[in-house]
Amino acid sequence: MAEHNDLGKLGEEIAVSYLRENGYQIKETNWRFGKDEIDIIAVKNKMLVVFEVKTRRSAAFGEPEIFVTAQKQRFLIRATQVYLERYKIDSEARFDIISIVIDNSKPIIKHIADAFYPTLS
Repeated sequence: MAEHNDLGKLGEEIAVSYLRENGYQIKETNWRFGKDEIDIIAVKNKMLVVFEVKTRRSAAFGEPEIFVTAQKQRFLIRATQVYLERYKIDSEARFDIISIVIDNSKPIIKHIADAFYPTLS
């Protein structure tokens, strides 16, 4: 596996641990709809929360969360709509980003709640 894939997997494992420690119930990890993938789907206080996890070794080229592009947001929204329909979940979903920088020290985790919103198209 490529190094960036290993880093991404490590970041997702860190994110899952962080979320559990903060009261989230993990429903799915790496849920796929076609080519679209949702890193983590969780529930807290009856709210379904969809997480995109971005992990980098450094923030030299920008904080990890800036790499969640508008196109990626559209893919996440589309996959979430399918997930809600497929499992007959009558709930709104919130879109959060977990941004992780792993250097030689302890990982720096940033949880950005309501990072983006679905728009009417």
